[in-house]
Amino acid sequence: MKRKPVTALPTISASAIGVAPIRYADHTLPNGLRAILVADRRVPSVAINVAYRVGGKDDPPGRSGFAHLFEHLMFKGTSRTAPETMDRLTEDVGGYNNAFTSEDITNYYEVVPSNHLERLLWAEADRLASLTVNEANFATERDVVIGEYDQRVLAEPYGMLDELVNREAYAVHPYRRGVIGSPAELNAASLDDVVAFHATYYRPDNAVLVVAGDLDPDETMAMIERWFGPIPTPSGAIPRVHAIEPPQTAERTYEYRAANVPLAAAEEAYHIPEAAHPDAAALDVLETLLGSGRSSRFYTSLVYDKQVATNAYAAADLREQPGLFGVRVTCARGVALADARAALEQELERVRTEPPDELEMERVRTQIASSVVRSRQTHSGVALELVRAITERGDPELVNGDLTRYLAVTGDDVMRVARTYLRPENRTAVEYLPALPQAQDEQ
Repeated sequence: MKRKPVTALPTISASAIGVAPIRYADHTLPNGLRAILVADRRVPSVAINVAYRVGGKDDPPGRSGFAHLFEHLMFKGTSRTAPETMDRLTEDVGGYNNAFTSEDITNYYEVVPSNHLERLLWAEADRLASLTVNEANFATERDVVIGEYDQRVLAEPYGMLDELVNREAYAVHPYRRGVIGSPAELNAASLDDVVAFHATYYRPDNAVLVVAGDLDPDETMAMIERWFGPIPTPSGAIPRVHAIEPPQTAERTYEYRAANVPLAAAEEAYHIPEAAHPDAAALDVLETLLGSGRSSRFYTSLVYDKQVATNAYAAADLREQPGLFGVRVTCARGVALADARAALEQELERVRTEPPDELEMERVRTQIASSVVRSRQTHSGVALELVRAITERGDPELVNGDLTRYLAVTGDDVMRVARTYLRPENRTAVEYLPALPQAQDEQ
């Protein structure tokens, strides 16, 4: 029986999707604090993000986890406020707050009804200017971070795999240390170490403040100047990471075993450029094509069709400095890891040698466009987009061209970046296996 020809889908465009540009006001205070304001009065709430340009890569040598530690310490009160004040100022009025640490930044955020905006701006300025960093808070939060390491890295069956991939894929760049922090290095730290780290990075000229939502830009800027403007900027330059990872010229493979690994897994990491690189959009499209969701090539081929894996995905980890493109496979029960990796390699070779057809590219573009639209649906999503554009790529205006760049990526572009970066000699593979029976008996 002859197959019917596949009818090409109409090409989608940013204008057809109807994504409006994010309009913002951009100010820099005399003390160096950068403030971005987005007025959107459809919902009576505001999102406040304060991002400090300090992440896992900026931890001092031998003191990994300091940036992550301050993600916790910043909630422990100031000379004017008690611990957990941020919870009371947000949760008690129907809002919320949290923070996260990445390789490049530490970001603190709140979402509250808009009539509480100035109160939260005051609180953020207060903890920048007068955070309490004492021995008791340090000891308590160090234990919390170490407990997080135990729970998320040691206790989870594949929790250690990300740590191992960073450690083995990077030879010199401090990205190799990860973000969460080494318990041994945290235990070796002193209060003086912690105080010095805070003084180095928690300063107005190292912060980006983004406020999005139901606000008047002029009134909000006056509030920011009132509360953040008087905070002095310390003298001296902020230390920056200038390490350059040397090009990888030969494949590296490592094997690790652990007692809590139920099924063999492997992650292959390929060096890719920084988030501001022209190839970044094509790498994001490649991620979606290969391993984003159950319609992706990896999941369809390895999980559904060949049934050699329980899970398979890809991730383009684009950072301020050159990152990694990771592909991971977890074996189905009874399947050898070598067979699962061989099936993975078949899909990689396919995308290196054959551009995806237009029908598949339209599916991928639709997935990405949907993701962009969803990220714009909340004030918090808009604020985070701007934070990431500024800190990872250096320009907030890039958010308004992202969808157009994604939709312009062609199948040939996808094949080109796959050939350029997903080369065996640019690959570090970490195989993560169950412990051998005798090793389990000895434990």
